[in-house]
Amino acid sequence: MKIGQRGKGPANRRAAWRILEAPPEDQSVDRTHKRKPRGNEPRRRAWQILEAPTTGDLPAVESDTAMGPALPDDTSVHFALDLALRIGEVQMSSGAGAADVTATILALTSALGLPYCEVDVIFTSITVSCHRGTEMAPVTALRVVRSRSLDYTRLSDTELLVRKIVRGRVSAEEAYSELQVITTAKHPYPRYVSTLAWGAMAGFITLIIGGTGWTPVIAFVISAIVDRVGRILNKYALPFFFQQVVGGFIATGLAQWTVNVDWFAVERPTLVVAAAITVLLSGLSTVSAVQDAITGYNVTAAGRTTEVAMMSAGLITGVVLALKVSVLFDAETTPLPEVPQQSPLSLLVVTAAGAAAAGAFALASYSRTRALLVSAAAGGLGAVAYGALTLADIQQIPASAAAATLVGFAGGVLARRLKVTPLVVAVSGITPLLPGLSTYRGLYQLAVDPGGEIGTLITAVAVGLALAAGVVLGEYLAQPVRTGLGRLERRMAGPRMAGPMTQERRLE
Repeated sequence: MKIGQRGKGPANRRAAWRILEAPPEDQSVDRTHKRKPRGNEPRRRAWQILEAPTTGDLPAVESDTAMGPALPDDTSVHFALDLALRIGEVQMSSGAGAADVTATILALTSALGLPYCEVDVIFTSITVSCHRGTEMAPVTALRVVRSRSLDYTRLSDTELLVRKIVRGRVSAEEAYSELQVITTAKHPYPRYVSTLAWGAMAGFITLIIGGTGWTPVIAFVISAIVDRVGRILNKYALPFFFQQVVGGFIATGLAQWTVNVDWFAVERPTLVVAAAITVLLSGLSTVSAVQDAITGYNVTAAGRTTEVAMMSAGLITGVVLALKVSVLFDAETTPLPEVPQQSPLSLLVVTAAGAAAAGAFALASYSRTRALLVSAAAGGLGAVAYGALTLADIQQIPASAAAATLVGFAGGVLARRLKVTPLVVAVSGITPLLPGLSTYRGLYQLAVDPGGEIGTLITAVAVGLALAAGVVLGEYLAQPVRTGLGRLERRMAGPRMAGPMTQERRLE
């Protein structure tokens, strides 16, 4: 439904964009005085003619002259805007940044032949307004983003559809039908596969932070139980804040139970809680919040930050509540977790476990095989970089930022060449580096130790922000390095993790 050029029928002439022209020269003027050469004299524009004295002839416009491009009718505009809004909704609900959604919608409206459009993206809604000159009223459409879910297959398929629309390979009607198939399709894997992947991710996280023996197995079982309970609660539309409370309480409570029953020879049971906390933190939109703040979408960044803060507060509440209950009943509590010491030999285990944890997260988020393998490679790269920097006595916060920057850079360079959404690679790649252990240490100090300090918890927050900022910086640095993406991308217009790499066009 791309809008064509203006026809010459009477109906089109009525809505023509009228362009003012200078009046013809007066023939009665003495021709003996020849006109001086123009030289550097600027050309008179239409607005200069309007500001000229009222004496003389006014600009004349023929009423039957058809000028400018065709003005689309309301039906065409509504169809194109609805298609663009639905695609933006899929991106927004999957965790894409506001800058990515805005650029995608602008590229779609331009490819569909609409005139100049403005896009406003906030955390819960997307608004697009199409301007059609001075003679026709603008058309504005709005779509509310009501649900959010981790389905990276849906996000990747939508991005492939966007590329086909921008390149003119499908019509608007075909794209609308294909989008309907994408949004209504089932997950590529059964739900129990996602549950097993969350459990596997927790088991590999315990290996990263020094777990041995039964610790990865117990972490696998506890995280799988937390996921299934969360799915049951989600069916009853329980707010996610309370789901986080329940998840943190179950993970900590079951870890305390394993310590008291003494059925398993677990040397460091606190690592089980740390791994479960990492799993619960991995689904938060921290990367998108930092990306929105850096790219200037402060309203959306504030909304995402509030969501992350509320989900983290729910998790903190559940963990602290479980610890308080253990103290109340004089039960034996898990000891204060210690920070593992890295060695050259353990670096190999950390690298392999980091790659496996990132791949498990991608699988739990319903990524296909190619995205899963790229995500696993990014996770291994980030893990080995963080481990190497730790061996070099680099502090946790700068080491996390540097490793995340490397993950974002590698994802930005390789993801689009392999037709994988960079957001999938970035979020999956930093998952093994999430501060689950630091978070539990800070909560333990506040809930159990008398006179506990909040410094450890603040460090965990700083690590999370460093990871998100590092990924965005890596994606930004990767833009000039990519090949085959055109001149606009190499201008480093800003970090992009989803959607086509096109420049926003502004009215001159």
